[in-house]
Amino acid sequence: MFKKIMFFSFAFFGMSLMALYTVKYENDHMLEMVNTIDGPFVVLELFTSQGCSSCPPADRVLEKVKKEFPETVFALSYHVDYWDYIGWKDPFAKSSYTKKQSNYNRKFGSPNNYTPQLVVNGKEHFVGSNQSKAYSKIGYYTSQTTENSVAILDTQRLRDKISFKYSTTGDLSHKLLRAVLVIDEHTTQVKRGENRNRTLRNSNIVVNERYIDLESQTGSSSIAIPALVTPTDDLTLMLLMESESLDITAAAKIQINN
Repeated sequence: MFKKIMFFSFAFFGMSLMALYTVKYENDHMLEMVNTIDGPFVVLELFTSQGCSSCPPADRVLEKVKKEFPETVFALSYHVDYWDYIGWKDPFAKSSYTKKQSNYNRKFGSPNNYTPQLVVNGKEHFVGSNQSKAYSKIGYYTSQTTENSVAILDTQRLRDKISFKYSTTGDLSHKLLRAVLVIDEHTTQVKRGENRNRTLRNSNIVVNERYIDLESQTGSSSIAIPALVTPTDDLTLMLLMESESLDITAAAKIQINN
């Protein structure tokens, strides 16, 4: 009798574990689907510069939230070029990123560009070193519903470009798809300018981006890998859906293997 009781106890315990594992697998799978297809997201676009002494604290905030919220936060570091005149030419700065910042500030009614500026989902902005506000906005936007979704499919890294397919849902009228290629992390020894003799670490540095017309729910495209990317750099590809008013309505990302 004792052996029978033990047998049924172990059998019941085994079935319970299997049931728990099945529920956990399904829940994890559903969470993955929500995060990668149509779940809430927070796109943080930091306008920064290695020539700006006020920027390193904001760079650290971006790196911190990127690591704490790897699924829902889409961290982007846009290096602007208007600090280059001080003495240090930021190797990642582009005039097109300065223009992007100006477009945002026209939308926000802000008279001038400034660094560090953090733009959230294309809808609002604040000083990028304000960590408490960053966490507050992450909490707010991860509780919102989304009007679109985008998924990245069939990525392939070639010698000088990354090709990919995409799939979208929702209303696509008056919207574009923005493909963004970022270096996950880079450390720079700054020799001149306001940050001279400092070692700066930047996260999710935007090195290229392009816009794609959305003519249908699915499609394929590619983005060039610029010459400043080294073979050892870890890359991430992001796709952001953007409205005419610069609001970001969907986001997806995938790491690109070397």
